[in-house]
Amino acid sequence: MFPVLIVVLFSLSWKISDSTQPAEEFLHCLSLHFHNSSSISELVYTQHNSSYSSVLKSSAQNFRLSTPSTPTPLVIITPLHASHIQATVHCCKKHGLQLRIRSGGHDFEGLSYTTTYEVPFVVIDLLNLRSVRINVEKGTAWVESGATVGELYYEIAKRSRTLAFPAGIGHTVGVGGHLSGGGFGLLFRKYGLAADNVIDARFIDVKERILDRKSMGEDLFWAIRGGGGGSFGVVLAWKLKLVAVPAIVTVFTVSKTLEQNATKLVHRWQYIAHKLPKEIHMSIGISRVKSNENEKMTIQASFRAVFLGSIDELLPLMEEKFPQLGIVKEDCFEMGWAESNLYSTQFPIGVPLETLLNRNRKSILSKLFFKAKSDYVKQPIPETTFEGWWPKFYKEEAKSAIMVFVAYGGKMDEILETETPFPHRAGNLYSISYVVDWEEEENKNSEKFMSWIRRIHNYMTPYVSKSPREVYVNFRDLDIGTNEINDKENSHEQAKIWGIKYFKNNFDRLVHVKTMIDPENFFRHEQSVPPLPCLLKKGANSNSLGSL
Repeated sequence: MFPVLIVVLFSLSWKISDSTQPAEEFLHCLSLHFHNSSSISELVYTQHNSSYSSVLKSSAQNFRLSTPSTPTPLVIITPLHASHIQATVHCCKKHGLQLRIRSGGHDFEGLSYTTTYEVPFVVIDLLNLRSVRINVEKGTAWVESGATVGELYYEIAKRSRTLAFPAGIGHTVGVGGHLSGGGFGLLFRKYGLAADNVIDARFIDVKERILDRKSMGEDLFWAIRGGGGGSFGVVLAWKLKLVAVPAIVTVFTVSKTLEQNATKLVHRWQYIAHKLPKEIHMSIGISRVKSNENEKMTIQASFRAVFLGSIDELLPLMEEKFPQLGIVKEDCFEMGWAESNLYSTQFPIGVPLETLLNRNRKSILSKLFFKAKSDYVKQPIPETTFEGWWPKFYKEEAKSAIMVFVAYGGKMDEILETETPFPHRAGNLYSISYVVDWEEEENKNSEKFMSWIRRIHNYMTPYVSKSPREVYVNFRDLDIGTNEINDKENSHEQAKIWGIKYFKNNFDRLVHVKTMIDPENFFRHEQSVPPLPCLLKKGANSNSLGSL
């Protein structure tokens, strides 16, 4: 069987590279362990396959990490069954290959499909594992990790206008990566994070076992709900608790320029947004625009909200809590909850709900060259700081830059920061996302854009969280530190530099879980949680997580 498979998989003429031997050995192993070997040629893509490039790029969302110089995998596996993943894990271990797992490809640093290490690696792309099963009567859903958030929302909306799930607004984002990092969206002030509403999971560990919540134990179940993807194993599917929403929600976007008092409104928003009722999600998008009056550059702040209720309920609330914004009925639109997610990513009102199913449509932070960073704010930022900020947006490299403030409070203040690995709970007024993007022809000068966002981030140091300066793991940022590939002795101390920024004190518990479930550190990448060697020397039992 093996010679035939090699002919099929390497059928196209291609320059033979140094990677051919490990690729051949790996493929031979797969041919012996795939339960249905006849399907291997349809599920496995080598660098010699004519479809390899299109499959690799299909969900590579950050084009900065999809250039001719970007390291690429020896092989891409697109499994149809859990057994295909088990076989891939087995063969990667046997032949010393690193493994990356991709659901939607939205890792901001591309760690689900590339590497900064000079090592051969394999990608498992979960695009074929994307089923969504909704149980309206029980208010639950089982969703496979390869499904997108949009596919989940669409299936919920088809069956009920009064059920929802509190995940993010990016409809092309993969469920697997999103839930692995926490996942916040329009409903998080009402119901918490996506990960807070996961009630079971199916998981493949380093020993190729398929585990559920009961068999994996509460410590591992805790770790996979916010501890970041790629550290512990492969989550096949998630059981979700759906939440109640009204059939009608109200949205608005009101934009103000500097000439329209934007600075004072942004400053005032800091004191109000996190105290609003849980039913309202508020954010501000800040970017530079041309003034309508004289085409002069100015700064625009777009105040956006999604409210779980009608226009008639929202207007008196805004008049009472934030009269300075001057919201009137004409600013507001009513729609269903699923449609509000499309509205929040700037799709026109009235686009068909099926838009949620389009994996390839360009949207916010997908199919772009970009760099992003994040922060958390615990005290209102002075008005003078914003005034010092605005000139930085007039730089040439900031022409497509945006900052987004998202109000916290509500349910997030009620959940302990140890409830899941995601620790950014009570005490945060809002989060900040910084994004700068550029065109393909500008990528040769990408460093000037990267330098701009780093300067902005540095400027904000005195005004954001400290000790640690907190970062959201789903806004991955390699600037804050990375693991050395083979430095086992110092891996924990190196990882702690970035780990406490993502997870605060939860990082230590994540390390304990990792040590128990994957002591040899098979599942690893530049910012994966490392095991702690000293625990193993004391006789830690990797067969049982126990009580950590």
